[in-house]
Amino acid sequence: MTTSLPGRKSRESRGPAISRTLRSAGFLGLAIPAYAMLAYVVLPAVWRRHGALPPDGAFPRLTYTAEGIPADPINVALVGTREDVVAAMRAAGWIQADRITFRSGLRDAGSVLFDRPYSAAPMSTHFVARRRPQDIAFEQLVGRSPRRRHHVRFWRYGGRSGGRAVWLGAASFDRSLGISRFTGEVMHHIDPRIDAERDKLIEDLGHAGRIGGTSRVTGYLSARRGRNGGGDWYVTDGRLAVVVLRPLAPVTSFSSTRPRA
Repeated sequence: MTTSLPGRKSRESRGPAISRTLRSAGFLGLAIPAYAMLAYVVLPAVWRRHGALPPDGAFPRLTYTAEGIPADPINVALVGTREDVVAAMRAAGWIQADRITFRSGLRDAGSVLFDRPYSAAPMSTHFVARRRPQDIAFEQLVGRSPRRRHHVRFWRYGGRSGGRAVWLGAASFDRSLGISRFTGEVMHHIDPRIDAERDKLIEDLGHAGRIGGTSRVTGYLSARRGRNGGGDWYVTDGRLAVVVLRPLAPVTSFSSTRPRA
């Protein structure tokens, strides 16, 4: 009669499991670089070759991704200086987004993956006309991390440097994190009701007492339905909401004089 040694059976049973683990690790080692190459190099390059940004115009209607894919539509405009815009948005409870850098990108990825707070998380760059990136962007987080957030990008148009100008904005709500339907990149997906996001922004500015006047431009967007840069549907009434901001109070200078004897 043959007697098996203690532990021999358990070692034999662990063999196939170890082999499967090694095979899985090898597959992931090949699949992840292949996915990264396809989603972040190959498909974006194809879009850049065949996509085309529109020529310069008076006022753009749509924004575009770096690959030339139509992105979020312009749906709001603020009138004021840069200081007026920053002060008004801050008073309304919106945080100015950080610029995209290697450091901010790592922090953003960590905040999303591990649900850590980052109220000034950077946003992807969108363009208007001939590759004009956004001048400034703001957000409001829903929860701890930037997985879900209200956000808006602004482009400055007209006015002298430092003076009051028109700031065209694209406001939408990031409802979840997912994969781009066009390139496969990891990105946010938006809520289709972009008009609600536009109106929320105006309500916030109104509650903060920063609005000097409002108007609506009907028919600003010809299409009432479309897809953004990640392939998400959006619906809109096509109107551009224009908000004239209250200017910041001027700083009064006082000259010191010696009291008379």
